[in-house]
Amino acid sequence: MYRAMTWWLLARGADTTDAEVVASLAAEPVIEVGTDPDAPWTRVDGTDVSAAIRTREVTAAVSAVAAVPQVRARLIAMQRQIIAASSRIVAEGRDIGTVVAPGAQVKVFLTADGAARARRRAAEASWSTRADQDRRDQMDAAQSGKAADAVEIDSTGLSLDEVVGTIVGLALEKSR
Repeated sequence: MYRAMTWWLLARGADTTDAEVVASLAAEPVIEVGTDPDAPWTRVDGTDVSAAIRTREVTAAVSAVAAVPQVRARLIAMQRQIIAASSRIVAEGRDIGTVVAPGAQVKVFLTADGAARARRRAAEASWSTRADQDRRDQMDAAQSGKAADAVEIDSTGLSLDEVVGTIVGLALEKSR
């Protein structure tokens, strides 16, 4: 959602580093996200931006946009509505367990060493570098934090299937 907002602002030529400009526009775009993990999508004002929000330009600007209180308030409210509308949903983000859904039954704080994360990101986006990742982590530090009741999983040496299996196991354990 933050990437969608950022894409929309950039498409309008807005200065994403100007918090006042971003705040004044934050209520305008219609942002929609799909919740089917087998067919994810993101739309802004009816336009599918699922691929466009993964560009280097959006990635470079999203942290500044996400730090604007008016953006955060709007998107957190939207995320809470989506979560409330489903009895079974997996949500991911830097502050889902601490801010968006602090009452979630299962919370995971997923970590990996920087080299592993950089390899994974480069496989998704060939333009991504470790320096890009480290810069974004530093900018997003204020929104990142482990909930006191979250289970920390170090995924450095795990495959995607192993990570998913571990999380599913935690959810099944909690549901008993």
